[in-house]
Order: sequence, then C-alpha cells, then structure tokens
Amino acid sequence: MGAGVARYTLVGPSGRMFRSTVPGALGGHRRGRLYGRLDCPSALRVIANGGYVRDRVFFRDQATAVAAGYRPCAVCLPGEYRHWKSQQESPACRARGEKEGTT
Repeated sequence: MGAGVARYTLVGPSGRMFRSTVPGALGGHRRGRLYGRLDCPSALRVIANGGYVRDRVFFRDQATAVAAGYRPCAVCLPGEYRHWKSQQESPACRARGEKEGTT
C-alpha cells in the first residue's frame, strides 16, 4: 500500500468508525464499552483464548475513547479507572462518603 492510504479503522469521538492512515494508540471492546493500552495483559489473555477480537475497536487517543462513551480498563489504566469510577458514584453517596450500592 502506498503512503497516505487509510488502512486502519478507528472509532471517532461520535462513536462512528472511520478509516485512518495512522494506527490506533488504544484498543477497546465495543460491547463492554471499555478502552485500554494495546499491551493490556487482560485483553491479551482474552484474545489468546479466542475471545474479544470480533468486538475489538481502536482509538486515536484517550480523549477520543472517552468522548465516544468508553471507560478506562481497571487492569492497564488503574489510575484513570479509579477516577472514572469515582465520577460514577451518585452525588448523595459522595456527600455521605459512601460507595454506590453500600450503606
């Protein structure tokens, strides 16, 4: 293939797929709506066992993955995941210092 040929399929901020000349920097799972590093041990283990590939998607960067509605992987992006998780707690639980679903 010549230079400038769009050979990669990525997910854009709108969640729609598009062709790109640049490979994605992050991978994700369409049905699970999560994203992570391309070398994520959890994703690589599932792929090696024959799963995940059909629903695999790729993103240019983290901002694009978040804009498309995906959450960070708890295994390979633990800091980003903790931040995302803290944003998912209800305001009432945060005010009381409780975790979602516990009392």
